[in-house]
Amino acid sequence: MDKTASLTRGNPDPFSIEYASTLDTKDPLQDCRSNFHIPTLADLKRSTLAKPPNEDPSTPCTYLCGNSLGLQPVRTGDLVNVFLTQWRTKAVTGHFVEHTDSPLPPFLDIDDHAAKLMAPLVGAFEAEVAVMGTLTGNLHFLMSSFYRPDKKGSGRWKILLEGKAFPSDHYAIESQIVHHGLDPAETMVLLEPNNHRHPVLPTEQILKTIDEHASELALVLLPGIQFYTGQYFDIPRITAHAHEHGILIGWDLAHAVGNVDVKLHDWDVDFAAWCTYKYLNSGPGAMAGIFVNEKYGKVEMEGSIPKFWPRLSGWWGDDKSTRFQMTNKFVPRPGAKGYQLSNPSALDLAAVVASLQIFNETSMTDLRQKSLRLTAYLEQLLNTMALRKPGLFDIITPRNPSERGAQLSIRLAPGLLDNVLEHLEHEGVIIDERKPDVIRVAPAPLYNNFTDVFRFCQVLETALDKAASKT
Repeated sequence: MDKTASLTRGNPDPFSIEYASTLDTKDPLQDCRSNFHIPTLADLKRSTLAKPPNEDPSTPCTYLCGNSLGLQPVRTGDLVNVFLTQWRTKAVTGHFVEHTDSPLPPFLDIDDHAAKLMAPLVGAFEAEVAVMGTLTGNLHFLMSSFYRPDKKGSGRWKILLEGKAFPSDHYAIESQIVHHGLDPAETMVLLEPNNHRHPVLPTEQILKTIDEHASELALVLLPGIQFYTGQYFDIPRITAHAHEHGILIGWDLAHAVGNVDVKLHDWDVDFAAWCTYKYLNSGPGAMAGIFVNEKYGKVEMEGSIPKFWPRLSGWWGDDKSTRFQMTNKFVPRPGAKGYQLSNPSALDLAAVVASLQIFNETSMTDLRQKSLRLTAYLEQLLNTMALRKPGLFDIITPRNPSERGAQLSIRLAPGLLDNVLEHLEHEGVIIDERKPDVIRVAPAPLYNNFTDVFRFCQVLETALDKAASKT
């Protein structure tokens, strides 16, 4: 924000393409953009995947939808083809054989390789991370381990969550409650915003609610970043407060990993889960990730009997050195890897590794700093536009940069959404919406730049004018 402000003093008109270009030339991460395929306007409008030989050159679209689906890395196709070659030429032996000319390990080890690359992104020890499953499936697996209601004993049986949680999280939590023979209406403690016009959840409200229900809470499960408002929750403070009451706490980091610089180990988070197709750019439905604090990954042997934190078990979580002896005596691998169940798709993991390689060529600290500048510039332009277009929109995402990630959620005046979206799409500006009146705009620092932000605001202003004239 300071760097953006200092540049503003050198150019009195931030609402200009020249100013945006100046910011781009001073961006130390500007070369990261070349690692990604950015669809052109012609790509988006064409009814075929194949490009006709006589198609005219087309400019890249303005893509600000990494909060929903990240762009494809250029290297993804190469790594997927390496896997296909490995499978085609080695068949089953590809599970075990190292190849001197392959950037991928044998199939047997590719999930460990992905976890090693993932750990720095979430501030964890490598042993605390596993790349496995899908987000909702992983939430179920983790809740089966960490949600252990004891209504008649300790009296802890309730779960604290958002009243406006992402539907899949809500469904997962509700079904876990039912699975334990409990009534969701009595068991779910729902956090509701006090201001429905700006529906953020202040940290103090969350802490107060934990205090009020502490004696009955068995689990707190919250998002790191709220999908609708873009609010970044105070993970370390809320985690510490739950622990003061002896309450386990987990986090859904779908909108946080690859977006903000989380420190799960240092913050003493109990567990977390996330997907990899948003800011992590691994493709629709790609292999997800989990974090399990090292204290719950310990495996201690009492004679020949292993003692470990309870979990649903599968053979991919079994001791790797004896896995293929087929003894049916489960001894989990230490750490989060002991929570794995089935052997993962190596095809899927090739795409995950492709994106994680790019992240490991920079740092989340540097990406977060660029993200703060990008979103601050977006906010600055929107503030200027709001003065010219009073009453047409407002921003519902927190204005404090430390309380948000890349995303700004913009609430449009009633009746404008469909016409605004139509104009944005026509101009090749890709964002997403949440009915009835919110658009979500997320400049991702790996591939977005200040020119993207400028062009979005330029097109949005025209879209608002056209939409307002029709109401």
